[in-house]
Amino acid sequence: MKLLKILAMASALIAFPMSVLGSEIKVALDSPTDLERSGSYVWAHNFTEALKERGLNAREIPRDAMGGEAEKLDQLSMGLLEVSLSDVNSVARIDPFIFGVRLPYLFDGVSHMDRALTEGDVLSRINENIKHAGVRLLTLAPLGPPSGIITTRKAVTQPEDMADLRMRAIDDVQNALYRAWGGSGTIVAWGEVAAAMQTGIVDGYINTSLVPIMFGQTDIISYYTDTNVMNALRAVLVSDDWYQGLSEQERSIVDESVGIANQANRAWLQDITPKVLNELRENGVEVTKLSAESRDRFRELSRSVYDQTELTPAQVETWTDLAEKTR
Repeated sequence: MKLLKILAMASALIAFPMSVLGSEIKVALDSPTDLERSGSYVWAHNFTEALKERGLNAREIPRDAMGGEAEKLDQLSMGLLEVSLSDVNSVARIDPFIFGVRLPYLFDGVSHMDRALTEGDVLSRINENIKHAGVRLLTLAPLGPPSGIITTRKAVTQPEDMADLRMRAIDDVQNALYRAWGGSGTIVAWGEVAAAMQTGIVDGYINTSLVPIMFGQTDIISYYTDTNVMNALRAVLVSDDWYQGLSEQERSIVDESVGIANQANRAWLQDITPKVLNELRENGVEVTKLSAESRDRFRELSRSVYDQTELTPAQVETWTDLAEKTR
């Protein structure tokens, strides 16, 4: 079925004149078009506008209009889609090395991560490993402040509070993290999370504090714990065939626009971070700040997960060395 959908899109695209194919840059969004609450949209919008201001024809494609994560990845690899704000796991399926950015408590925040990525020339390493799949990683775009614990039934102030909570997980590694904390998890697709919380299938999830606001879930959740587990990120992927096929001038414009979007995203993040917890409180959500002792315990328990990812021991060491070197 997925193949038939992609072939249908390909047939439709072939019907367009080649001048349109060559000029339009489609940027597939991953979130609502909210410049106040969505970091990935701040990135995408500033990128698209920078391209247009420099003479390139770019267009934002609404969330899910190009299909789910797997469909977008297929279309990128086939050259049917130019740019996508994608799940980091989409990259990890091709090169697990990127999973380092999702190791819990590895980085102190986005600025720390940015320093480590630059120090280790990480994007170049990843792009060398994923080019065979027809995609290229331009950058990582934070969704918002680092992830915390979002719950419906009870506040989490220490690992013991996780014991009777069943959390939504995005993959087996996140399930392992819940188990390390003394809780449990089950994999639920994002589109089903709200209903799963309302029916008691899950008691919450991990994400940036902006997500329940952005997706209108503050009437479902009751508690947010500011644990700063990991950076909430989207991978900005492009079709490698498209990128390599650009003229030198066009590629320069794209690269410059990436820099502009990165700056806008980080400036937005710095501005929104001190405000978002108050917005949660204003929407009736109880916000908990962990004590230093509780944070240290969460961090210590999380370390066992490093050995349960697809990263090799040498790769884990590379990431931890980079984090320490740039802390």
